[in-house]
Amino acid sequence: MVIDRLAAGPDTDTFWKRSQQVTTPCGRQSEGCVMPRKFSRRKIVSLLSPIAASLALVSGLANASAAAPAPQAAASATIQNDVFWKDTSGNPIYSQGGGVLKVGDTYYWYGAKYNGAVSYYNNPSGGKNSNTSFNAITTYSSTDLAHWKFEGNAMTTADINGGWVGRIGVAYHPTTRKYVLVSQLDSGLVFATSSTPNGHFTKAGTQSSIGNVSTGMSGDQSIFTDDDGKAYVIFSNKSGRSHLYVSALRGSDFLHVENATNIYNSSAGGREGNIMFKHDGTYYFCSSDLHGWNSSHTYCITSSKITGPYSPEFVMQGTDADFSHVTQTGLAFSVTGTTGSFVMFGGDRWADFAGNGIGYNDWVPVTFNGKTPVFNSMNQWNIDAAAGTFTVGSGNNYVMNPSVEADRVAQNTLAGWTNNGSGNSNKQGGHTGRWTIQQSSPSAYNATMSQNIKVPNGTYELSAWVKSSGGQKTATIFAKNFGSSEKNYSIKQSIGNWTKVTVPGITVTNGSIQVGVYSDANSGNWVNVDDFSLVQTG
Repeated sequence: MVIDRLAAGPDTDTFWKRSQQVTTPCGRQSEGCVMPRKFSRRKIVSLLSPIAASLALVSGLANASAAAPAPQAAASATIQNDVFWKDTSGNPIYSQGGGVLKVGDTYYWYGAKYNGAVSYYNNPSGGKNSNTSFNAITTYSSTDLAHWKFEGNAMTTADINGGWVGRIGVAYHPTTRKYVLVSQLDSGLVFATSSTPNGHFTKAGTQSSIGNVSTGMSGDQSIFTDDDGKAYVIFSNKSGRSHLYVSALRGSDFLHVENATNIYNSSAGGREGNIMFKHDGTYYFCSSDLHGWNSSHTYCITSSKITGPYSPEFVMQGTDADFSHVTQTGLAFSVTGTTGSFVMFGGDRWADFAGNGIGYNDWVPVTFNGKTPVFNSMNQWNIDAAAGTFTVGSGNNYVMNPSVEADRVAQNTLAGWTNNGSGNSNKQGGHTGRWTIQQSSPSAYNATMSQNIKVPNGTYELSAWVKSSGGQKTATIFAKNFGSSEKNYSIKQSIGNWTKVTVPGITVTNGSIQVGVYSDANSGNWVNVDDFSLVQTG
């Protein structure tokens, strides 16, 4: 099918040691990925022959296949998170609260451009600006999922003018041969169509209510296309957002949302950022906390049928230590290649533009341990979209929640970090973003904030940005428990401006390391530490 199926499998490239064939989940703190399966040439031919015969029958989808010229196969490329992404022309990418549709070998990414996003990009140190006014629905395309070409604006204020526009998705209707865009518009929905995936979309209708919904309309939503080509709206109710729903788009043209099926009611608070993906016949409906566009754990329910019944809710494995790589659930789609597959999780950072650190888009692979989805939080990773595989990037930062932006509010215990002693907390006024680690107390104190991290053996460099009052008995950025004696950098001197300190030449021989900040300090002494980084150098 030309519309990419949202079914994923666990096969991925080995992270660090290609000789290992373990089934531990892939991520910063894992030892490997499942090796790709190998098939004989005869076996491949036997598998592909019935597929080729089936494809010859799906003439209704021919228009989608012909919508764009077939590009050359994508090569391995690098995805760098925690930065502002730029398109192939060097301009900032503005796409949030959207979705991805695969047409042939090309992925099309639709999302909203907000005026506040432009302001924050131009001046991140200016902090939150709370400007969510709509500018455009943008379209980008890619064959390798790392390099994105700006195709143009699918719609602008000249096409849809109102207050809130967002939570956008596109599905292809094989009978009308139209690409159908569905978006929230103020308190309702707007529909638009285009003959091509990268063309201008023309408004085709609106909808003011959805049947069987407790408050009459969707809260956060996304569009999911199933294996059979049917498309659905995945959402929670508008006010309160504690009720989760699945609604089919009208079969004849996708230009209306049918009556909803209430699949789950959360007793733990509202759910938003609702997305769906499918793996091995199981549907995964995933959402975030109701935190006002802030980072969150990712919560999921599962079912063998799209309309349920669904399982009890659980937190996706790997989203606890840094709250889904300091993002909110934004989009999901499968990446299925010649030797492996996984689900791409597209996390959004916005927090009223902005408060979750640098960058709006942070994408990571989701793999599976049986039917258990595993979030692989990585700062940098290599993707081969054609093969459906990935590896950890050579410049990956192995520290979780390194800029302590995940916690959103004042805390003493921070996501991903472990405290010992007293005087540990966060505070506003970070080197980047809003928050920084702080060690301080009105009385003498002894404090450690640290992470124990599993890493491949090799040589590493630890760095952090620091300020210090000076006067402590001891204050250090340290690395220890890596198979040799501790290495550290003293910060007990007065450091009035943000200063980067580095601990190089850390040779890990036991597959793990502890990094952090330590203070043995007097009353009133303080240190601020932000933007930890642990990168392999050899």
